[in-house]
This record gives sequence, structure tokens and C-alpha cells, in this order.
Amino acid sequence: MRLQLFRSLWTNGFNLDAALTDCRTGAFDGVEGPVPLEKATRDEFLAKLRDAGGSTALTTGVPFIAEITTGGSYVPTNLSPAQHLDDFRHKAEASLEGTPLFFTVLAGCDGWPLAQSVDFFGRAIGIANELGTIASFETHRSRATFTPWITRDLLRQLPALRLTCDFSHWCCVCERLVLDGEPDLLALCAERAHHIHARVGYDQGPQVPHPDAPEYHAALGAHERWWDAIWDAHERAGRAYTTMTPEFGPDRYLHTLPFSDAPVANLDEINHWMAARQRERSAARSNK
Repeated sequence: MRLQLFRSLWTNGFNLDAALTDCRTGAFDGVEGPVPLEKATRDEFLAKLRDAGGSTALTTGVPFIAEITTGGSYVPTNLSPAQHLDDFRHKAEASLEGTPLFFTVLAGCDGWPLAQSVDFFGRAIGIANELGTIASFETHRSRATFTPWITRDLLRQLPALRLTCDFSHWCCVCERLVLDGEPDLLALCAERAHHIHARVGYDQGPQVPHPDAPEYHAALGAHERWWDAIWDAHERAGRAYTTMTPEFGPDRYLHTLPFSDAPVANLDEINHWMAARQRERSAARSNK
């Protein structure tokens, strides 16, 4: 099974040109990000993806994962489930123009009752099936998958629900490396995982200042154990490749110094470090 690494546009200021350069150097294999909704901007974006294909491409152009947010942007606004579904369909139809491998979706709202979320995800999966694509729903704060236990209940009621696993959010929400104490829940998530967002969270936040810092090695080791569980599940399923996106980002995820607001680390360096480390770990598994 081969690891395919994606450069997140959220992490680099939505700079597609820089992300494509990272693919040409071999640091990453593809790009993950939102497709612009305005047609002229979208056409330019998609043309760059098509023209940048290389030896790693699974189809024409650079391999692409389309990111979709429902109910507005990364944090949902106060909209109904029906409005979230309309937003999903609209963005999904635009994203299909980029022939993505699949959608990774930040969906729903943390304030919804479970039954409402079950109905919403069932309908969203139906839209993805109708469009002939795969929707992989991210475990994310402010969304319907914001805790491991609610996500467990969703998975139990929705056998077709697939996850983009970003376990860093759950560490923040639960104030601990929560999946170390939930082996059955980890196994369920691994079996239903479609994609990984490789960011390291800790008990007081969704992003450590630097994953190679000694004081955060325990958090890094925990996340890598959890990612290994997903890789094991993918190997059992006979997948030819597994996908991962290093996702250390801005928006106050990255720590800054008081008063100067200077970042404590370099995001590009961190995401390249994480990509190289996971590529090495994947290669070591293959050589066993």
C-alpha cells in the first residue's frame, strides 16, 4: 500500500502555485483545498491543476481532494440542516469540475440533536452517491462530529458514513489524548476512515507548536499510533494507496508570542517535516 501525501491550501494561504511547486519537488503528491465558487476564478484554478500533472498523478493533472464546508465557511453559521444540504450540493457540483479523488467535508453543526445529524448525514451521503463521488466527513470542532462518542453513534447508525480523521480536534475538545483510552472506538474509526489529516493536538489545543519538540513527543506518538491503526485497516481492506494531508495551519492554530504576534514556528517547515516523516514511516512499514 502506497502513501499519497497532499498539500493543504488552508495551511499556505490558499496559494495554489506554491502547492503545485511542492508537488513538483516531490515533497507532496497532490493538493487538497476548496474549489473557488466564482466561475472565472474556478476556471483558472482548475486549469492550473490540469496543467501541472506529473508522474504521481492518478488521472490527468495533479491528484486533487476537494474540500467542502457546509453552512458557510470553516465555522458554520446558524443555518438549518436543509440549508447545509443545499450548500453541500452547490459546492459539490462546482468541485466536481476538478475531477477530485473525493470530497473531504466539514459538515453539520455541533448544536444539532443526534437524530437531526443522522438524518443530515444520510441525506448528504445520498447527494454524494447521486453525483457519483465519495464524501469523507471530517472529525472537527464546531461540527456534528466534534466528539468521539457522538461520532461513534453516527457511525453505528450510518454504515455508509466515511471519515476524514483529524484526531487533533478531539484531543482539544476532550482535554486528553482521548483515543488511547478508547480502543474499541479507535478500531471503529479506523475501519471507517477514508482519509487522514495529520495534525498533532494535545490536551489544551488542536495544534502543538512543533511536533518534533521533545515536550510534545508523547502527543506525536499517540497520533502516529492512531494513524497506524487506520493504515492497518486500509491494508486489510486491500487498498492500493492511502491518503494523508499534513495540516498544521494558521488562524491561531499556530502559537504566537504576546504583543509582537510573531509565530513561534514556520508552518511550511512543519508541514514539510510532517510529510517527510510520514513518508519514511510508510516506507518502513512496506519494507517489513
